[in-house]
Amino acid sequence: MENFEILPILQYINKKFGAGLQTEYYQNIRLWKAWWKGYVKSFHSFRELDGDKVTERKLYSMKMAKKVCEDWASILLNEKTEIAIADKTSSEFVQGPKQTTGVLGANDFWEHGNELVEKAFYSGTGAFVLRLENMLVDGKGAVLRSPETQIGIDYLDAMYVYPISTKRKKIVEAAFASVQLVRGKYQVYLEEHTLQNGNYVITNELFDYSDGAMHPLPLPPGIAPTLNTGSDIPWFSILEPNLSNNLSNSNGMGLSVYANAIDELQNVDIAFNNFVKDFKLGGKKVFYNKSMTRRAQDGNVITPDDVAQQLFLQVDADSDVDADLKALVQEYNPELRVDENTKGIQAALDYLSFRCGLGTRFYTFDGGTVQTATQYTGERQDLVQNANKHYIVVERALTNLIRGILYIGREILGQPVKEDSEVEVKFEDSYIIDKEAERARDKDDVRDGIMQKWEYRVKWYGEDEKTAKTVIAADQTNDELMGFKNAQPGIS
Repeated sequence: MENFEILPILQYINKKFGAGLQTEYYQNIRLWKAWWKGYVKSFHSFRELDGDKVTERKLYSMKMAKKVCEDWASILLNEKTEIAIADKTSSEFVQGPKQTTGVLGANDFWEHGNELVEKAFYSGTGAFVLRLENMLVDGKGAVLRSPETQIGIDYLDAMYVYPISTKRKKIVEAAFASVQLVRGKYQVYLEEHTLQNGNYVITNELFDYSDGAMHPLPLPPGIAPTLNTGSDIPWFSILEPNLSNNLSNSNGMGLSVYANAIDELQNVDIAFNNFVKDFKLGGKKVFYNKSMTRRAQDGNVITPDDVAQQLFLQVDADSDVDADLKALVQEYNPELRVDENTKGIQAALDYLSFRCGLGTRFYTFDGGTVQTATQYTGERQDLVQNANKHYIVVERALTNLIRGILYIGREILGQPVKEDSEVEVKFEDSYIIDKEAERARDKDDVRDGIMQKWEYRVKWYGEDEKTAKTVIAADQTNDELMGFKNAQPGIS
């Protein structure tokens, strides 16, 4: 729905809630999205004058904005990320016994969740929104408890998130829009999550969009106009890059990871465009003397290469053959400047990755040389630090999402789950941290008495504290029975 104008939605929400939403901020989001898609008309489109003819051309682009967001999504939420829920019943309800089924599995969470991180990093804000599917509603619009009801998850980028109120710069009330095209006309489904007497109340509205205005439509069957959740647990979870927003009128919205790196994105594409054009224009040029051409009956010029013959012109035997040929045929081989262009692109990429928090040498084209993990970690401490910073907001967003799912599961679906069960998100950071070096350091800490053996087993073998201590105690007993009472301490 790229051409859909959100101004009527902003006007409606501002009038209803006094939210003070500004179109200016959403124009920033449109710009960020255009860079993510790889084409910004005001930058990538230009005109060249060739005599009296004006030709519109397009700048070649590496589309690095999308690549940056893809890489951040791969670091922050990938197939090895683990959501650990202390209560077993609650865990299996949310994600099944192997994190592949349950509510998350039914909503393709790991695929769409990764995609949402990418979208949040280009648009500044993403939202997980929980919805009830196949719910039962009584004659007064109240939702009835039913095991047939299912939990759906919507994954929305910033263009469809509209803050209503914030607290400590965090969105606490919001409206979320879904836009669809029905028989050539836009329809807007608006879902408003507001706090009333300490509980979240969800209001559902459907509109026909035409003539720059929204006209109310009746809700489809099975959707209650209002739903009092009976709790202060939100049915939405906001995800934003962990960056301080230096733009005005944000209303709690986040900042694109490259919002302050637009110049660097332009630099990359200018360097890449020059590289491509050098190759495009760098083919061998052969210039023929007019005496070596012929004209066809239709008036078109025929050069020696256009006809299937090797001998085109006879040179007098008593002439200076080399001089005559040089006068008749001239070659021009443009300089491709491969090394200079490559260095220019590399420098531009270094600046870009640095400004986007990935480190100065995240994108390195060095003739296939592979760095060791230690070199990688040592050179990219800024990447490690920024990743740890972003882990905080990702963990908070996932934890809030899980709490909402568990609350719905208990109150609406009647499942024996606990919404207050402890939730821990375990990130897989081997991509940015040398795990072998870290494990070796931990072994040394155990040897020196800084880390306990059971702590080591919990960290590296995934055991709980009780199991780890039991295994260590058993090993010590076996050592004593075998006569190794005075053996040096090590890792079992």
